Amino acid sequence: MDNFSPAESKTPESPIDYFPQVTTLSVPSLYLAPMKTPKRLLPLIEDGLIDEVLHPLMSGKEATVYVVRCGQEIRCAKVYKDAAQRSFKQAVQYREGRKGRNSRRQRAIEKGSKFGRGQQEAEWHNAEVDALYKLSDAGVRVPEPFGCFDGVLLMELITDQNGEAAPRLNDVTVPADLAVEDHATVMEYVKLMLCAGLVHGDLSEFNVLVNEDGPIIIDLPQAVDAAGNNHAKSMLTRDVNNMTQYYGQFAPELLNSRYADEMWSLYEQGELLPSTVLSGEFQSIDKEADVDSVMSQIKEAYKEKLEREARMREED
Repeated sequence: MDNFSPAESKTPESPIDYFPQVTTLSVPSLYLAPMKTPKRLLPLIEDGLIDEVLHPLMSGKEATVYVVRCGQEIRCAKVYKDAAQRSFKQAVQYREGRKGRNSRRQRAIEKGSKFGRGQQEAEWHNAEVDALYKLSDAGVRVPEPFGCFDGVLLMELITDQNGEAAPRLNDVTVPADLAVEDHATVMEYVKLMLCAGLVHGDLSEFNVLVNEDGPIIIDLPQAVDAAGNNHAKSMLTRDVNNMTQYYGQFAPELLNSRYADEMWSLYEQGELLPSTVLSGEFQSIDKEADVDSVMSQIKEAYKEKLEREARMREED
């Protein structure tokens, strides 16, 4: 969702090669300079969920991510910004189809009361945790979540083989053969998400990490209900197009694929399964309107209407 940029990083003079020595923070070096604890993370330290805040990792319009120590584990703490500070556009479209289990809370959200706004914020935060668990179970590679506490999501820190924080796709260049392979992987993930009933809704090179094991999908608070949201098809198409455009700059042959149309058509027909092998090909069937046939049917219907009215007058 966020167009994050690594905190305190330097801009490289040339594009970063695939699996680079990126300028994001090295996990071991984070022990050298612990930072002052942000206010939003204090309750988690007091509750023993976090032992130490090591360094900011990324900051964006929707949230700030910190690297934290939890016992012997190094993890991420994603601190969501308040609704008034967020800039996510058309959030109402993303919430469409989400129904709370508690009817009182749902009514409050619909009315827009203070209590309702608070519940809406909680749902926005918890939506990402729920999506991460669901997608992990579905076989999509995502960070492992450890829970959401007071607007802070604790999750796995994704690293590369050198222990560096894994870069986002927009920070790397990809060889053509690997672009084809990783694009197929991302399309597989999009398919598995759809099979699980979800559409990411904001998928792009800014919301995918990459390491030696391939792509990792991140940023899911806006994920939509594929069956309950009227915008799901257009969002799926945009997600697929974004990823195809990104990988297509390295492997132009990908630009002619039609994965979104193929997936959605199978989904609508109830034929999309986790085991479905996608081809990226789709042939739409466009039927020309038979104007004469339509006009004939209209005339017949009008004639029958007149005959019924005539019979009713005779009966009277």
